[in-house]
This record gives sequence, C-alpha cells and structure tokens, in this order.
Amino acid sequence: MLVVMRNDATEEQCGAVADVIRSMGYSAERVPGAQRIAICVLGNKSRVDSSNIETMDGVKEVIHVTKAYKLVSREAKENSIITVGGCSFGDKTIPVIAGPCAVEDRELFFEIAEVVKELGAVMLRGGAYKPRTSPYAFQGLGIEGLKILAEARDRTGLPVCTEVMDTDTIDVVSEYADVIQIGARNMHNFSLLRKVGRQSRPVLLKRGLSATINEMLMAAEYIISEGNWNVILCERGIRTFEEQTRNTLDLSLIPIIHEVSHLPVIVDPSHAVGRRESVPPMARAAVAAGADGLMVEVHTNPRIALSDGPQSLEPEDFEHLMDEVRMIATAIGRTVQ
Repeated sequence: MLVVMRNDATEEQCGAVADVIRSMGYSAERVPGAQRIAICVLGNKSRVDSSNIETMDGVKEVIHVTKAYKLVSREAKENSIITVGGCSFGDKTIPVIAGPCAVEDRELFFEIAEVVKELGAVMLRGGAYKPRTSPYAFQGLGIEGLKILAEARDRTGLPVCTEVMDTDTIDVVSEYADVIQIGARNMHNFSLLRKVGRQSRPVLLKRGLSATINEMLMAAEYIISEGNWNVILCERGIRTFEEQTRNTLDLSLIPIIHEVSHLPVIVDPSHAVGRRESVPPMARAAVAAGADGLMVEVHTNPRIALSDGPQSLEPEDFEHLMDEVRMIATAIGRTVQ
C-alpha cells in the first residue's frame, strides 16, 4: 500500500502516518520523489485496512499496490533519474558506458579509457574481480585493478563502474568505484543484494542468466528495501535454446520495464551476443526500443584480451557505432550524452 501525502503536508503529519503504519505491525518506507510525498507500507501479506489512515491530516490518497515488487513499482514512484558524475540514467539522454571486459594492465587500460572518452563514452567499465566459468581463466587483478580504475577516473574525469562478486569485497569496491555492478551470476545472491542496498553507491543490476523480468524486479526490490534507491537495471541477454549467439537479447524487456517500474534500464549487447559483428545492430535496436543507456565492451587490441576479446569492439567500430546511435536517438527525440 502507498500513502500519498498532500504537497503541503508537514513533517509532523508524515511522521504521524508512519507511526500509525508501524503501530499496525508494518514497516513505513519514505519514497523519494520530486513530484509527491509518499510513504510505502511494507511487510503486509494481504490487503491492508486503510480506513484509519485515509482520514488523517495531510493524506491525499491511499493506493493499494498490486505488484509484489512494491518499491520498484511505478505505482510507488515517478521516473527515477540516477545521476553519476556528469551523466544521468532515466531522462532523455542516453549515456554510453565503455571499456574492456577486465582491467588487464595499467597502461593498456589508460589507453582504452582515453580512446572511449574521445569517442563519446561518459563512463568507464572494467572488471577488477572477474567471475569466470573456468577456474583457470583470468580472474582479474583484484585490488590492483580497482586502483587502476580510480587512477583512470582521475586522468579522464569519467566515473567508473565495476563488479562486486561477494559480500567480503563490497566495502573495498565501494571505496574505488562510482557504480557497483551486480553481475548476472549474482542477481539471485540475496545477501549480496541486501548489503549493496545499504551502500550509498548507485547499483547496476544485471539480469540473471535465465531470470524472468519479475525475478529481476524482485532482485531490485531487495536492494531498494534496504534504503538504496539508486538502481539501474541492465538487460544482457538470457540463456535459451539458441546456440548461434552467446545469449538471446530480450529487447521486449525495455518497454515492459518502463510500463511497470520507475527504474531506468540499459542494455549490454556485448555480453548478449558474444561476437563483435552482432554488437552494433543490437546496440542500434536497443536505442530504438527505448533503452536508457548502453554498456559496450571496447578494446584497442581484442586479440590479446584476457577476457571476452571476441565480443569487444575495436576503436574504429566503436566510433562508427556512436555515430549510428546518435542518429537513432535524435529520431526518437533523445540524445546520446
């Protein structure tokens, strides 16, 4: 249930409503928003009797939220705009996050960072900790990789996004990163979701390997229920019967998310298709479908990449892609940031 307060409601009136909600045995969560003041009722397993709340001073209306994901639902909040550094997710702009799959080498990462910035990327990506299918594959540079990311941010002025793998490394990743990424394999790691929900850093939540849209939204609910409303969803393909691509990119998710949730959603075509030739057309399609951003893997020499070289764009291909998505964004009334 969502209690919408009048715009002129006082803090005392809001506090009184929250006290009544708690006296009924539920939790009261203040919903941030520029257009309205609202308090969400959490912890109920059935419809809440709102008769005693509806008549309280300062209350405008009571909305009975029908979704299991109450805080993530569009019923709870208007569009969320997540601002990181100089870029925003969820407005009319389309930020592009770019960089290699993993931070492999200090000077190489600086070289890639300068290239993607020059070509229009507004945020750097790069894994310091890499969850891999094989235990023998490159696992990332760890803390050294985080330091390289932070130094690249200082050099370029671009914020950085990197993945956290477990609860033990959340604090150190938060110290160095501007955006904490929850990878596909960890979307169902509820203890990790709860802990990043207690952090102040924005969270980029990737869809699980075979997760439904509802499961993804419930994962976001775990994060927001702990107090962190700065969540960006990311479609990166799901596992299906198809073997010609690494995963199947589900672009139908974009309009569905926009219909049922206030959270922005971006697309990672690189991990979806797994081959660089298919990345540009899928990125173009994502922008046309209404994505609130792109995450693209770029490497100056993909053939020597220690992780995901076959799906990484070379700089000239990334430059061409940026030109294409700018044209598509303009055609639908948006701009590539």
